[in-house]
This record gives sequence, structure tokens and C-alpha cells, in this order.
Amino acid sequence: MPAGERLLVAEDLACGVDGRRLFADVSCSASRGDLLEVRGPNGCGKSTLLRCLAGLRRLQGGRVTVRGEIAYIGHKAGMSELMTPLENTRWLLRLRGRQAKPSLLEAAFLRVGLGAAQYEPCGALSAGQLRRAALARLLLCDADLWLLDEPMTAMDAAGTALVRQLIGEHRAAGGVVVSATHRPLEEAEQASATVLNLA
Repeated sequence: MPAGERLLVAEDLACGVDGRRLFADVSCSASRGDLLEVRGPNGCGKSTLLRCLAGLRRLQGGRVTVRGEIAYIGHKAGMSELMTPLENTRWLLRLRGRQAKPSLLEAAFLRVGLGAAQYEPCGALSAGQLRRAALARLLLCDADLWLLDEPMTAMDAAGTALVRQLIGEHRAAGGVVVSATHRPLEEAEQASATVLNLA
């Protein structure tokens, strides 16, 4: 794991929706251990930028280069409401060509404070519980680059602290976090974040 290795390079990105330009000439990069916070007013394209970085939306200009695997959490949980968080996570891991031992799955859900709710249909869970289920998927996907869209939305105080702790641990292990956020994600003891303003 080379120190300072760049995992993300975005050059001169441009994107719009329904004929309206959201952003243009956006460039950024992130190396191992970095936290990049994407900020700006509602409607400026923060979520769209994350989707472009994840390869989920077509760019109108520019280029994105990524080293390693990506894990993306959007505004929506991205889980079937009829399946449990555990079933959804197993399906996602199979989609990525992986399997996880039952003990690892259990540990991930316990770590995010989901407990018995991992066995309930997602349609019966609160927004905060669904966010915690998404965090469990992050822990199991083994991706170097995390793309998080407002990860503290619907979280209580304990959930917010958990998000910050997991981000700190991921960075310390050499991972990169890029997040659209209105609230600072770093703790005072963590290395400072880089801020990308889309205002």
C-alpha cells in the first residue's frame, strides 16, 4: 500500500440535467487516507457529482480515473424492501463475486448497531436503520474508495458518531472517503479534510 498513492483523479468534469448545467470544470484528486468533502447549496450537483465518480451517471465532459474498488451509498438505501438487510447484503456481495462468512456478517451488523433488525424486511425499518444497514455493507465490501452521499442523514447522535468513527478507521487503513455533506465529517483528532465547493 504505497503512501500517497492516488486512488481518484477527476479532471474537468461537467454534467447537467434536463438541459441545465449543474457543474463544469470540476477537478479533484484523493490519495490514500484522504477525506474529500463536497459542499454547496441544495441543487448544485453534489449528489450528481458522486454518481459521476461512481460511474452511475454519464459525464458531459471530463474524465475520472479510479484505482481499486468503489463502494457507493446514495440518498436511498438501494435495498429491496421485501428482503432483510442481511439478505440484501448477501445479494450485493454475490454481485461483486464475493461471499462472507456468517460470523463476519454478524460482526458487521453488530458493529453498526443493527442487531436483530438485520432479520426484518427493509420495508419495516426506519430511515436511520437503513443507513446503518448501508454502513454494514461498506464494512463487508472491502472497497478502497467510499463515495457517501450525506451519510449522516436520518442518524441520531450515536449514528453520527459511528459514521465519523468508521470514516476515521477507513482512512487510517489507507482508504479514501469522498462525501457530499452539509456537516463536517472529521473529528478534531483526525487529519483535516479537503473541501470541494460546488457553489
